[in-house]
Amino acid sequence: MDSGKTDDFYDVYEVFSKRSHKGDFQHQFSLLAPNADMAFIMAQENFMRREPVVDIWVVKRSDIRRMKPEERDIVQRLDNKDYRLTKGYGYLRKKWRQYEQKMLDEKEIMSWAEDRPHKEKRQP
Repeated sequence: MDSGKTDDFYDVYEVFSKRSHKGDFQHQFSLLAPNADMAFIMAQENFMRREPVVDIWVVKRSDIRRMKPEERDIVQRLDNKDYRLTKGYGYLRKKWRQYEQKMLDEKEIMSWAEDRPHKEKRQP
C-alpha cells in the first residue's frame, strides 16, 4: 500500500468535496503539503474558488485504509444476496394487469345510466 509519503517534508493529501447539502462527497484531486493545515488551505485556494461547494474534506493518504486481499475474499462470500432482489415477484405484473381488466371503467359505469329507463315525473 502506498504510504503517501514523498520525502521527509511533504505528505500526500486527498481532497473530497460536496457540491450541495444533500449531495455526496466526491474525490477531486491529490496534493502535496507539509502538514494538514497547509493542505486544507491549498485545497481551498485551488478548488473552492473555482467550484461551488458546501464542504471539503482533506485527508492524509496514509490515514486511508484499504482492504487487504484476504478481506476481499470475505466480502465476495457475503455478496450472495439474491434474496434482496425482486425477481421472484415478476408474476405480479401479469396478475395486476388481469385485475385491472376486470375493474369497471368510467365509460362502462356511465353506460348503465343510459340503459336504465328514465322515470317520468308525475303530474299532481
